[in-house]
Amino acid sequence: MSNEHITLAAGDAEVVLAPGNGGRVSGLRIGGTELLRQGERFGCFPMVPWCGRTRNGRFLSGGAVHQMPLNAPPHAIHGTARDGAWHIARATGDEAVITYDLVEPWPYSGRVTQAFALTEDAFTLTMSVETYDSSFPAQIGWHPWFNRNLGGGGQDVRVDFTAAWQEERGDDHLPTGNRIGPRPGPWDDCFGMPGGVDVTLTWPGQLELKVASREEWVVVYDEQPEAVCVEPQTGPPNGLNTLPRLVTPIEPLEASATWTWRRL
Repeated sequence: MSNEHITLAAGDAEVVLAPGNGGRVSGLRIGGTELLRQGERFGCFPMVPWCGRTRNGRFLSGGAVHQMPLNAPPHAIHGTARDGAWHIARATGDEAVITYDLVEPWPYSGRVTQAFALTEDAFTLTMSVETYDSSFPAQIGWHPWFNRNLGGGGQDVRVDFTAAWQEERGDDHLPTGNRIGPRPGPWDDCFGMPGGVDVTLTWPGQLELKVASREEWVVVYDEQPEAVCVEPQTGPPNGLNTLPRLVTPIEPLEASATWTWRRL
């Protein structure tokens, strides 16, 4: 694992990227306050070429059944790119681009590109998956771990959103296919927002941060005491099987998410 880091800065905002550790954002500091949970498995990592759990690690592509390693038995979770080293394509003061070539155990060749852009009050993450070879199903998402408490005697974060529906979750943690009315937390659940993801995190008296994306799917996870996760993605968990988005030589899969913040 490469220890090379990229630091982006704009105003009093600073982002640290760790391409060698799964292409993740390892830190976001605003006025010196760290918003992301620290640790090599945390920060904010890319979920690609699938998001959340894939049932029994298996997915169909054409007539072929592919088996992924069961890294969250009995399922495969969060893709393969967070386990690899990404390459730096470009890095300036407030922008960076990194790339990752899909390799085994993923059965198809392709390239993933992440672009990051920081301003004084916003951070935009963009990701694409492209292929020059066989078409394949894929998903894109981001898995940020926002600190539940920012310290300084402040209160724990509040998570606010309005969803059109919640994916009913079975005992196996996967959507059953039924859509239900949104339920109160704690959550490890996928919600539908047809107008685009729009979730507000509020640390009372300290900071408000909005997570927005044109995508209509978001997983909210707040079952851990240290952090809460708001994960925009291009499809629901197990979506390689239930809602495949095809990457073809003429049509890549692209998505973006923007975090904007303001002081309270």
